[in-house]
Amino acid sequence: MLKFTIFATAAVLGLATPAIAADAPTDPQIAHIAYTAGNIDIAAGKQALAKTHNKAVRSFAQQMVRDHTAVNQKALALVKKLHVTPQDNPTSQSLTKGAAAERAKLAKLHGAAFDREYVNNEVAYHKTVNGALESTLIPSAKNGELKSLLETGLTLFREHQAHAEQLAKAVK
Repeated sequence: MLKFTIFATAAVLGLATPAIAADAPTDPQIAHIAYTAGNIDIAAGKQALAKTHNKAVRSFAQQMVRDHTAVNQKALALVKKLHVTPQDNPTSQSLTKGAAAERAKLAKLHGAAFDREYVNNEVAYHKTVNGALESTLIPSAKNGELKSLLETGLTLFREHQAHAEQLAKAVK
């Protein structure tokens, strides 16, 4: 988890560093980053559902799949309405690469070891993504509807982080 967390943090915090306005992500890039981050958590949740036997971890994973799928569907509807094509970018690519490495690591774990690693990764991942939403993605968004969707997502994802933190204490 630490390797993925450092990788994801570096990728997303690359956005969070103070930069010249020209270096701020564009709305199409923000849309792609947000959608990618959601897909990563959906895939992680599905992996957990396939591997865990822990009732609480299973419930959390179901919530991640459900909530992130719903937010991504809203994001897709918005970009379609706005006639915007999400733009792939180095941050999205870095997040995807790091998530693939974490899924491969998790695939080798079983039982309580899997549960602990999955939940700890969810805590770290939500901290990272929430920080990027708060410090960079939301402030950089130019379109009001995109900004509103990101703000709604941040509220929900803060709840996910708190839930993951509580669960992490329980699956020690």
